[in-house]
Amino acid sequence: MAYRSTEQGATLIVVLLFLVLIMLAGAIAVRQSTTDLKVATSDQINTVLLQSADSANQKLETMVNGSPASEGYKDVTSATGALGHFILFEENKVNEFIYCFNPRTQRYLTNSATVRAPAGGYVDSLNNGICDYTKATDYTSERQAVMTQMSIALTPPSANAGPFEHVVIGKEIEDRTSKKYQFDIRATASLPAYKKPETPQGVKCFEQSSIKANVATGEKSLNECLLAVGTPSKMLYEQADVENVSSSTKCYPFGRGPMNSRCVLSTP
Repeated sequence: MAYRSTEQGATLIVVLLFLVLIMLAGAIAVRQSTTDLKVATSDQINTVLLQSADSANQKLETMVNGSPASEGYKDVTSATGALGHFILFEENKVNEFIYCFNPRTQRYLTNSATVRAPAGGYVDSLNNGICDYTKATDYTSERQAVMTQMSIALTPPSANAGPFEHVVIGKEIEDRTSKKYQFDIRATASLPAYKKPETPQGVKCFEQSSIKANVATGEKSLNECLLAVGTPSKMLYEQADVENVSSSTKCYPFGRGPMNSRCVLSTP
């Protein structure tokens, strides 16, 4: 009887140990699954933000590299366009041109943009380009998930710049269209649906400058504000050179062959 009682006690202990091991294995599996899910979700968010920011850059490149007769080219290079604002007016070279990217429109003009001065404040009261997470039209799609804000500014002059580096080869230096302009383009994509891009004090992140050098002491840039409030975001920084490219037509073959038809005026 004593032997049988001892055997029953040992079996109970062994069963309890197995139960503990099974519980530990289950807890580890659940924790690992949760970690894998977070990693997968983070990767998906990163991909969506990257695509949204890159799409805004590509849209701008397509417009400026398109045909001079296209509406997109005219809009972006006109006096009120995103690039023409800097190219056609010398006094605008220190400004920051901001607009909320919407792939459903091709007009990025000053009347739908925010033009910010380096010291703060808006140039000529132009402040219509800040993305508003409460407006459905400011999102990049009808799902109202991703929002992208563009910031364009001329690259500050470098102390190591070479002489006449800003002049297009083969053009007169006095000609305004002969200059080569370098732009700093920042595309900031975020997910306001995941976390509201606003501080507890009511400071809206999208109203902050994307240029760190223009941020006042004690304040945060757009990227820093989004990071502080926990809104998933990604900023793509790109430097783009914009210059006037022209082609010449050979008119006089110096006695070899006929004259180019483009050089002959048509008779009425």
